[in-house]
Amino acid sequence: MRNQTLVINEVENDVTLSIEEESKENKNVDRGEAVEEEQKPAIKCPMSHLLVDSGGKELSSGECTASIDREYLSVFLKFGDILPFHLRDIMEIRGEDYRISLSLSSMEKLTLFGLGEHFEDFLRTLTDLRNEMMIKDLLLNESVKKSDVEMEFIHYGDDWIQRESGGCKIRLYETGLVVLPQRDDVFRVPYSDVTKVSVEEFSVRIGLESGGSLLLSKLGSEFDPFLKSLSDILSELQQKTASSLKNLLPQIDPVSLRRIANIMRDGKAVRRLDIDAISPKVWAEFEKRIASFGLGEEFSFLKSLARGERVCIGYKRDLLGNLTGEYIWFLMPVYGVGDMAPGNAIAMEAVEDKGTGKATYFFRITGRAEYNGYKGIEELDREADRQIKMINRCMIDINFRREPIYLPEERLDEPAYLKYKIAVQKIPSLKTLRALYIGRVVHASLEQWKSDVTSLLKQNVMLADDSIRIVK
Repeated sequence: MRNQTLVINEVENDVTLSIEEESKENKNVDRGEAVEEEQKPAIKCPMSHLLVDSGGKELSSGECTASIDREYLSVFLKFGDILPFHLRDIMEIRGEDYRISLSLSSMEKLTLFGLGEHFEDFLRTLTDLRNEMMIKDLLLNESVKKSDVEMEFIHYGDDWIQRESGGCKIRLYETGLVVLPQRDDVFRVPYSDVTKVSVEEFSVRIGLESGGSLLLSKLGSEFDPFLKSLSDILSELQQKTASSLKNLLPQIDPVSLRRIANIMRDGKAVRRLDIDAISPKVWAEFEKRIASFGLGEEFSFLKSLARGERVCIGYKRDLLGNLTGEYIWFLMPVYGVGDMAPGNAIAMEAVEDKGTGKATYFFRITGRAEYNGYKGIEELDREADRQIKMINRCMIDINFRREPIYLPEERLDEPAYLKYKIAVQKIPSLKTLRALYIGRVVHASLEQWKSDVTSLLKQNVMLADDSIRIVK
C-alpha cells in the first residue's frame, strides 16, 4: 500500500508543489532521519522584509529568503545572517495587499513582501503550521475522530454579529470540534456547548449554549459524511456519559439517568437545583461517591460554607488528558451579605477514584470593592450563578488543565512551560480563569487544609486589590 504526501520543494530559488509517493516500509525510519524531516522546510522562497521594534524603529530590512518548518519561520539575510522566529512567538498573522504582517511576542513587527505569485502559498503554509503548533499548545490532548474537512464558516456572536468568517478546515476531536481558519487563529467548540445541529439548504448551523452559532457551508461531497460523523460523535458522547453514570449511580432509574446524562455531557458541572428537579436521589449518590473517593470531609466542610443549592457537581471518565479512571469535580460558591462576609469565592476541586484531590482552587465571584456593596442575597445569587456558568465553560474549554491557571507569568518562559505560552495569550477562557484566580490550598492534612481555606476566604474580602493572589 502506498500513501501520498503533499510536499513543497524549492527549485532554483523558486517554489513548486509536488506529490511525493511514500511506501509503507519507508515509515520505519531511524530517529536521525525523523529529526531531519521535522527540520526540513515546508516552503522557502525569495522576498523582502522589514523588522521594526515596538516604537516603529527599523531593526532590519532588505531582500531575503524566508523558510518555514514545523517550529520556525527563518529569514535568511544577505551575507549569511539569519533571523529565526519561533512559531510560538507569532501572536498575529495578517495578509493583505500581498504583504504578510506579523505581530511578535517581543512587541516587534515583521512584514514580508515582494513574494509575487508565492504569496498565497507562503501565507497558507505559515498559517497552517502555526495553527498546528497552537493545537499542540492549546491543551488539545485527545484523538482525532475526523480529519480536516475544507469548508467556509461564519461564527456569530449571541448578538448575531459576525465574529469571524472565511475559508477553513474543521477537525473533529473526541470532545470538541476545532476550526482552523485560513487566515485567523484556530479555535475550539466543545460538544458540551452544542445545543442544536440543523441543516439549512446545503449549510450546517450549530447552535451554541454560550451564545450565537457556527454556520458551515461549501462542504461539497463531504456534506453528508461530515454531518454523519458529527452526529455519531455527539451520540457516542451522550451514550458514554449515560453508561458511565449508570456505573457510578447504579441505584438511579434509567429515565432519570438519561436526563442527567443530557445535562452533564462531557463533564459539565450541574447545580444541585437542576439535579434535584430530575431526581432528588442523584445528589445524595454523588456525595456518597465523593466520600468513597476519599474527599468526603473536605466536601462537607466546603458545603457548610457554601450556598448549598447552588453547588455544582460534574462527572467524567478520563478527565485529565491521558489519565484513566472516574473523576468527580465540583464548584462551590461561598458568599454572603454583610460587613466583610467571608468568601466572595468559588471553590473548585476534582477528585478521582484512585485517590483524594491534590488541591482546592479558588476563583473570585466579583471585584472586592463591589462585593461588600451588595445589599441583597438574591443579587449575589445571580452574580454567583453567572460566574459559576463561566468557570464551568472555561474549564471545559481548556480540557480541565489546571497548571496553566496558576502558573505565574514569569514562569511561562521556562522550557517546561513554553507549551502554555500561546495558550495563556490566545485562549479567552484561560485568560478569564487566570484573571479570576485567587489561590489554591494544597491537601497536606485535613486540619491544615481547613485552616488555610478559612484564612484564604477571610483574606479575600479584606484585600483591596483584585490583582493580588493568595498563595497557600
